[in-house]
Amino acid sequence: MCNRRQVLRRFTAFAGGMFALPGALFSPGVHAAEPFEVMHTDAEWRKRLTSQQYKILRQAGTERPFSNPLDHEKRTGVYVCAGCKLPLFSSQTKFDSGTGWPSFWKPLDKAVEKSTDTILGMTRDEVHCRRCGGHLGHVFDDGPPPTGLRYCMNGTALIFISKT
Repeated sequence: MCNRRQVLRRFTAFAGGMFALPGALFSPGVHAAEPFEVMHTDAEWRKRLTSQQYKILRQAGTERPFSNPLDHEKRTGVYVCAGCKLPLFSSQTKFDSGTGWPSFWKPLDKAVEKSTDTILGMTRDEVHCRRCGGHLGHVFDDGPPPTGLRYCMNGTALIFISKT
């Protein structure tokens, strides 16, 4: 018998696999019309980012679950946006959600913004970098105390900077 968490993990892994398909099959693009502090042309973003970073940050893609080493990162430090280097999450708020993506219960102050994502016929809260608009992942209300939130982020959208 599966509990709610196990069902959620299985669905999340399935959905993550679907998002990991090549191209922009499920990618609506990133908030292109919105003004951000850091803005580049599409060609400039392609030069600045790896192909996988571009797919996730600029096309709202998702990496396969359990594919990024940051999911298992345990050192003290900060996670910054791979697009603009804005500090986003502290290692102090990271936890193992078992979903296959780096998860946090709280972002740093004024680091991220949310928007509504209706891809795949469901409504979710998309999380993006406040400074460059890069897609980071989604936030769910099944996280641990004290917030009860799970910021489920793509490791490819983040760069870890160790403080040890």
